[in-house]
Amino acid sequence: MFTRIVAVDGSGGAGKTTFAARLAETLGGAQVVHTDDFASWENPINWWPRLLKEVLEPLSRNQPGRYHRTNWGEPDHQEPGEVTPAEFVILEGVTASREAFRPFLTYSVWIETPRELRLSRGLERDGEEARAQWEEWITEEEEYVHREKPQERADFVLPGGENLWS
Repeated sequence: MFTRIVAVDGSGGAGKTTFAARLAETLGGAQVVHTDDFASWENPINWWPRLLKEVLEPLSRNQPGRYHRTNWGEPDHQEPGEVTPAEFVILEGVTASREAFRPFLTYSVWIETPRELRLSRGLERDGEEARAQWEEWITEEEEYVHREKPQERADFVLPGGENLWS
């Protein structure tokens, strides 16, 4: 079996998780691997070698990918993750279509959402006390977007505005 990897990329708060869940359902229950299972507040962008080694490379050899999900501030939390070869696997999250992953991707979607709306969604989810972390995260994401231009390399660009999911 050849696993087709579909990347759903965009900045934090763009609507990636919601879109990926709907896409997974449309694809008959495809597995979703979240980059948030690898990223953390302390390392929002440069965690990618682990995902490459533990998920994408094994799937390319028709083997399951196994990893430990990021604990996001809970040091005693070590939840394992596993993804098995299938017709489709969705890779969802910030930097999901980064250059290092492109050889493994079949298709990529970029969700383009205004910065103010993304920040608003993030603070609604994580609380106002997370504002400083969100501001720092957004700066790092913008550097990724500037450097790799994922929106220009995407197979499909989807506007992630307020009315997208209604």
